Amino acid sequence: MSLSHRIGQRVSYDGALCTVRFVGDVAGTAGTWLGVEWDDATRGKHDGCHKGVRYFSCLSKSPTAASFVRPSRPADPSRSFLAAINAKYASEYTLPDGRRAAEEIIFFGKRAEEIGFEKIRRQQANVGELKVVLVEDLQVLTALADDEDEGTITKTCPKITQLGLGRNLFDRLELVADICRELPALNHLGLGRFYGLLDDISSGAFDGVKELAVEETLMSWEEVCHVAAKCPSLTNLNASANHLRSLPIVNYHGLASTLTTISLEINNFATLAEISSLTSLTALRNIHLKGNSITALAPEGSEAPIFPPSVQYLDVSYNNIQSWSFVDQLPKHFPGLTGLRISHNPVYNNADLEATSSEESHMFAIARVASLKILNFSQITPSDRSNAEMFYLSRIGKQLAAVAETEEADILVLHPRYAELCEIYGEPSIVRRPDVNPAFLDARLINVGFHYQGEEEKASKIPKSYDMYAVKGIAGKLFGLPPLKLGLIWETGEWDPVAGFDDQEGDSSDEEEAEEERERQGVEETHATEDTSGKPGRWVKREVELKDGPRQLGYCVDGLDVKIRVEAR
Repeated sequence: MSLSHRIGQRVSYDGALCTVRFVGDVAGTAGTWLGVEWDDATRGKHDGCHKGVRYFSCLSKSPTAASFVRPSRPADPSRSFLAAINAKYASEYTLPDGRRAAEEIIFFGKRAEEIGFEKIRRQQANVGELKVVLVEDLQVLTALADDEDEGTITKTCPKITQLGLGRNLFDRLELVADICRELPALNHLGLGRFYGLLDDISSGAFDGVKELAVEETLMSWEEVCHVAAKCPSLTNLNASANHLRSLPIVNYHGLASTLTTISLEINNFATLAEISSLTSLTALRNIHLKGNSITALAPEGSEAPIFPPSVQYLDVSYNNIQSWSFVDQLPKHFPGLTGLRISHNPVYNNADLEATSSEESHMFAIARVASLKILNFSQITPSDRSNAEMFYLSRIGKQLAAVAETEEADILVLHPRYAELCEIYGEPSIVRRPDVNPAFLDARLINVGFHYQGEEEKASKIPKSYDMYAVKGIAGKLFGLPPLKLGLIWETGEWDPVAGFDDQEGDSSDEEEAEEERERQGVEETHATEDTSGKPGRWVKREVELKDGPRQLGYCVDGLDVKIRVEAR
């Protein structure tokens, strides 16, 4: 074995970082080789298996993460922490005579004017005032150089609150602890790849750290929790992009009462059951699972975890969720859920209730989870909720109308909130036509002439079974307008007397009943276009506003030829 290299050592060659996984002979060659795993998994030639012989294994699953290099290959020199700070924030811009120098900035061969750059450099060069320090890719290995005394870091840069140490040469956590214990204001720490992380370290180094980032480190979940447990004040943990497939049960120590936010984005989880160990974190409020491969809450035939009511926000965007049943189950398994991000999933593009746009999918999600207050970063107003729930209810009615009455139960099992929504808004109209194949549109169509602000009238044939949301969608497409911001006015062509001119003694009970029936059908009368020619008293054309709701078009208008005025609201 080479005296100068060891398993787990971090090395940098021409700026490319790697970890030594093997030191020894390779069959068919002379001399000693180093088997290394590159941080950039596309840089190598194999995965530790060479010509059918496995010499070592990599943490990365990439087939090109590994290479063999000679121990004699020159490596980049290491630095101390303070040397790295000076290299990045001060020394780079100091001339030999001690004066500050402005570095030239070149765009397409021309020197750029540097307005404001010198001020930024002066601020950076004053390392004693630095609060955010990122020394990634600077070959940092130790806290102090041989000629630096303990306490030098505290004296040099005491105000650092956020520190990024990723992509460096640390191979033991104790080397990082030597830096952190000299930073009294530190509260945010970012780490890179290590070896032997489960070794014990002295306590107190990370007492002030509230946010810990261990992204792209390829740590196991046990290693992540081992490091996190060294931070007694930790509230935010980011363990994204670590190829994690499940989270085994571990002793979370004090994390159960302090950790409020956890990010596990871009890992390899397939269901939420694989993160069930997080249910013991009783203070947890936010779970970020963007960019995994999640399809369901749990594998078929197994129980999904129930998270504590403290969990209020869940991000499962950019996954592989195929069915709305996933959303339907969320209230049971996340009883405190008020915020959800579920965009960029197949269910949003292929809704099982014939959603034709992301706007309709948005309404389905709101209607299915009664507790939601925020969806995909959008605040849900009371009006948003009522519109979404009425829209959803109308679509359930359409599904029910398309099947025989004996099959209703099979449809309703897919919509757990149906009975609750019927209590709030009333049952949707369900009209089955025995002479029409339910797999197709109704045979009877209404010829609708739409007109908008003086534009030429545009005609469309619309099935009588379409609800008002669908009619608005058609009108919006015809005139290039957002559907949910439109008003639809049915111009009946009939004339009504103006109140007060032709009143008889008392009010007609028949008229009252007609008015009540119109209200039940979700329509509202307005009056316009006065006319007095050839008629006793005064008359106006009757117009009816078609309100949003689950009522079908055929119930809101009369006849098979109607005129509808489109108004922007």
